[in-house]
Parts: sequence; C-alpha cells; structure tokens
Amino acid sequence: MKRSSVVWLVVGLVVALVVTVGAAAVTAFLLMNGDDEGSEASDDASSSPTERGDDRDPTGESPSPELEPFYTQSLSWDECDETAEDGRGDFECTWLVVPLDYDEPEGDTIELRVLRRAADGPADERVGSLLVNPGGPGSGGTELAAREDAYGDALLESFDIVGWDPRGTGQSSPIDCLSDADLDDYLAASGDPDTPEGVALAEEWQQRLGEGCEELSPDLVDHISTVETAKDMDVLRAVLGDDQMHYLGFSYGTTLGAVYATYFPERSGRLVLDGATDPELDRVEGSLSQTAGFELAFRNYLQACVDDGDCPVGDSVDEGLQTVQALLDALLAEPLPTSDPDRVLTQALGTTGIQAALYNEQNWPFLTDGLEEALGGQGDTLLLLADFYADRDFSGGYASNLMEAFYAISCLDDPTSLSPEQAAQYADDFEEAAPTFGDGGELGLGWCSAYPGRQAEEPREVTGAGAAPIVVIGTTGDPATPYEEAVAMAETLESGVLVTREGEGHTAYGSGNDCIDEAVEAFLVDGEVPEDGLTCS
Repeated sequence: MKRSSVVWLVVGLVVALVVTVGAAAVTAFLLMNGDDEGSEASDDASSSPTERGDDRDPTGESPSPELEPFYTQSLSWDECDETAEDGRGDFECTWLVVPLDYDEPEGDTIELRVLRRAADGPADERVGSLLVNPGGPGSGGTELAAREDAYGDALLESFDIVGWDPRGTGQSSPIDCLSDADLDDYLAASGDPDTPEGVALAEEWQQRLGEGCEELSPDLVDHISTVETAKDMDVLRAVLGDDQMHYLGFSYGTTLGAVYATYFPERSGRLVLDGATDPELDRVEGSLSQTAGFELAFRNYLQACVDDGDCPVGDSVDEGLQTVQALLDALLAEPLPTSDPDRVLTQALGTTGIQAALYNEQNWPFLTDGLEEALGGQGDTLLLLADFYADRDFSGGYASNLMEAFYAISCLDDPTSLSPEQAAQYADDFEEAAPTFGDGGELGLGWCSAYPGRQAEEPREVTGAGAAPIVVIGTTGDPATPYEEAVAMAETLESGVLVTREGEGHTAYGSGNDCIDEAVEAFLVDGEVPEDGLTCS
C-alpha cells in the first residue's frame, strides 16, 4: 500500500497543540496576532528601548565584555493588544535586542518580541519570572504566555509568566521561505515514494524550500539555531532581573531547555521539560521514533472509537487500520472535494489532519467526524484539522511562519541529509514501525538537502552538567514525542528527574491530571523536587 507523500517533510513538528480543535478552534489557538510588526535587524544595540517601567534592574553578569550592552539593556514595557479572557490579568509587551551573530556581537542585531503577565500575588511572595515555550521549533512563546488558562493559580500568583517569540519566529524577525500559495502547494503535495515521480516531487520541494529561505531571508539562515535561542534566553533572564532562569518548556521546548542547561548550568533554576525529546537521536532514529509514536497513538484512538460503539471505520482496531489505510491509498489517486472549490483533500493533507487530532485526546471526536465524512466522500473536517496544524487561518493565509521556521531551525540544528538511494534502505524500517503512516517515511530523510544555512559552532553534547534538578515529563501515549524519549532525556541530563503521565495526547501539564499539575507547581513554586520515577495515572 502507498500511504506516503511529501507530508513526511513536515510530520516531525513537535509543538504542544493543547487546545481542542473545532469549528472555531483554529482562531482560538492563535491568541496573539497584534498590530506590531517584527523589526528588521538594526545596526547596533543602542536602538534598544531605554525605560523599564518597574523596579527590577538587569542582573548584568555577561559571559563576555562584548555582550555586556545586551545583558544590561533596559526594556520599555507597553500595553499589548492581547487581553485575558477571564480578566484576571493584563499583558505588557516589549522588544529585547540580541546579536544576530553571537560571534560578532558588535555587528547587526535583531529584536525579539516579549510578552509578560505580571504575577497575581504580593510582590514579596513573587518567585521570579517563568519563561515558557510551546515547542515547534517555530512556535511563538508570546501566544503561550498570553494563555492564562494554561497555568494553575499557584503559578499565576507566584510568577511573572514571560513568553518570547524565538528568533526567526512569530514577530521576532520571522524567517520566510515560501509564499502562502506555495506553502499551500507544499503542504498538499502527495506522491508515491516507489515511483521516480514521487521521489522527484520530494526533491523538488526540498530544493524550493532551501532556495526560498536563501532568497527571502538570507541574513537569518545561519542564525536561528537552538543554541543561539538558548543564548537569547540568558540575555532575557538577566534583563528581567533574575539571577536564575525558571522555565516551563513543552515538546521541542524541552530540547531548548536542555540546551540552555548545558550552556548555562549555573543559571538554570527550576526547569520543567514536558513532552521531552531524546537529544541523542540522529535524524533516522528520531524520524522512526516519532512515526512509531503516531502509529501507537492512532491505535489507541481506534481502540477508544471501537469501545464507544458505532465507530465509522470498523468494529475492531485491525478493521479500522485497514479502512483508514485504504482511505489514504485512495486519496493518493483521487483527492476528496471540500466546500472550498479551490482546495481538495490530498493524501498529504489527510494524513496531517489525522495526526493533528492525535495531539490531544479531546480532539478525537473531531477525528471520528472527519473520518466518517471522508469515507462519505467529503474532506472538510480533515482539511480543517490539517490547517489547524499548519496555522493556516480562514482567510487563506497563515497566522504565523510556523512551517517555515520549523524547517529552517530543524535543518540548521541538524543538516544531516540522505540521498534518495541512501534513504531507500530505511523504507522497510518505516513500514514496520508504522503500517499506517510509515510507508514513504524515508522521503523525509533528505529534507535538509538544500538548506543553505550552517551553524558557526559545533553544538555541545547535551548533559546539563552542573545544573540543579530538572524535571522531565513523559506521557505514555504521546504521539509526537514518544514516552521512551522522555526516559532517555531524563537519563541524558545529569540532574534529570523523570515523571510519567499514563495517558494519551502530547504533553502532560494542564491535561487534567492533578498529580502532574501538583508535582509541577510544587517544584516551580516551592522547589519541591518530585520523586524520580513518579508515575501519575
């Protein structure tokens, strides 16, 4: 069966899609789209805002004299367009100036968008700032900081919740690689990997992506790596007036947190890494791990669908697998119509729609509706789910550059790329790991072949040596960052403490599991390190 497509070029997205998807949920997730535009690279750090507006001074303590102007800058906080739905707090926003290239701190700079929600509690009970990151790579952290419903009262009372759009994302000099129309075509592209035409289609889009980044964002292609973002985090920590960084990172945000702890262990305070990745996996291993994770999550969904009765895809898990595999096979030959006369549901979009719903168990009813609808000959719901995954809005544009930033950051972090001939040897491995989603997974192994950027320095091995205890959380049914990766992250970090959530969906905090929420909040607020191996069912 041929169930692959160029969708495998983007299936690796590891972002915490933690809201329920519905007819209005696409806009619900896009909580931050203010009128402010990300500024272009400026000539020097003197362009930074000069007034802070509160009584916390930057800590300074720069790693080098050349970086001192960045570590001692003052921030000018202004009212944001974002408003809290429950009215419990206001947001303020600013721009943080950082070097474009940390090896040339006296050269060009870029500005990062930062959003802060002040702590509800008394000033003398405030723990500090809590930096948050939702994952990706490519998601903007300002959106997550503005989601008051994402945090328990204990965190809202004790911390200023601070989110920033990492360099190259959101409003922080977003990298651009494709027009919206070309991005539509890229995400919809579907081909049979066992034919020359299918391989050529994958190679064509790999080339167009790389050339597009070079043409549209030449100054950024070398400078939006995870290491550079970790260095930005330390500047932000210092400017916020915190001696140590407290952090809550989800999905890819766990990679970012682990890198920070490796580069700045003495500045690492209370770090929670939820939905953790395995930093030691290479591109082949990581792709196989995630592919198997989605397959497991889909089987778990099918079991629940069958148990609920009247499951539209069959009366058993095996029957459901066969039905959906046949549906995806049919989409390769003949895409389904949708209510938009200009768009059809291709195999790539159908696969993405299914996988998007697996991020959150609350989305499973929409997946059931989408599959039933597709079996009846219409592709609207699965297309909506695919659009939600890609941050495509109802106007036909994209609310963020999530897809392009994901590609660019991933390939800058790890430019490894296999030729079609090299990748083909892994075809059976992908098929075995995921009979539903794995066929053609090897196409993604050549994804970075045309990316033009390279890091200036070799990234350090992730160990977090010297850091305080770091809480690492894994969920047993996590599709995007399988549980085994969290186990590996906890073992890789010298001070890692593993916490397990038994359940479905991507990430654990805020999922409705009181055991997880209490452990996270006790650690972040009071410094109570959970027992290593704690399991929450």
